[in-house]
Amino acid sequence: MSSQELSALLVLATAMSFTPGPNTMLSTTLAAQWGLRRTWAFLFAVPVGWTLLMLACALGLGTLLTTAPVLRSVVRWSGLAVLLWLAWKLWRAKSHPGAGPAMANLHVGFGQGVMLQFVNIKAWTLALALTAGWVTPGSAAATAQFSQRLGLVLVVMALFAFFSNLTYALIGASLRSWLQQGQRLLAFNRAMALLLAATALWMGWTS
Repeated sequence: MSSQELSALLVLATAMSFTPGPNTMLSTTLAAQWGLRRTWAFLFAVPVGWTLLMLACALGLGTLLTTAPVLRSVVRWSGLAVLLWLAWKLWRAKSHPGAGPAMANLHVGFGQGVMLQFVNIKAWTLALALTAGWVTPGSAAATAQFSQRLGLVLVVMALFAFFSNLTYALIGASLRSWLQQGQRLLAFNRAMALLLAATALWMGWTS
C-alpha cells in the first residue's frame, strides 16, 4: 500500500470512527450508567465484531450484499429495528442502575456488541468502501497483495474502532457522578435515546 493510500485510509478511519454513530453513543451511555469498568466488554466487542464484518466483506459477503436487494433490505431493517429497540430500552431507563432491575437500564455485553456490528448500517457502509477502495483495487499487482492489504486495513480500523469508542466512554464516565444528582440521569438517558433513534432513522433513510 502506497503512502498516499495509507494517508487516505487514516483520514477515512478518523472521520468514520470519531464521528457520532451507534457504537460511540452506546459507549458514552454505558459508561455514564455503569462506569468504565463495566463498559470494557462492549469496547472490545466493537473492534472484534468490526474485524469479523470486514473479513466477511473482503471474502465475498460484501458482493453478495450489494447484488442481492433482499439481503440488503434484511440488513437495513434488522439494523433499524435493533437500534430503535435499544433507544426504547434506554428511554425507559429511569434511574441509577443500582435502583433495581425494574428500572430497565440499558446494558450491552460482549456478544451483543459483536453481533450489533452485523446490523450496523454505518459499519457495513464503511466495510464495503474499504473493500472496494483499499483491499481489492483494480490493478493486478495490487490484487496479488490482497492478504497484506487486508491485514493492514483490519489492524488500522480495529485500533480506531477501539480508541474512538474508548474516548466516548471516558466522556460518559466523567459525567457519571454529575448525572446521579436529581433527574439528570433521566434527562441524559432520554436525550441519548432520541439521538440514537434519530441516527438509526437517518441511516435507514440514506442507506
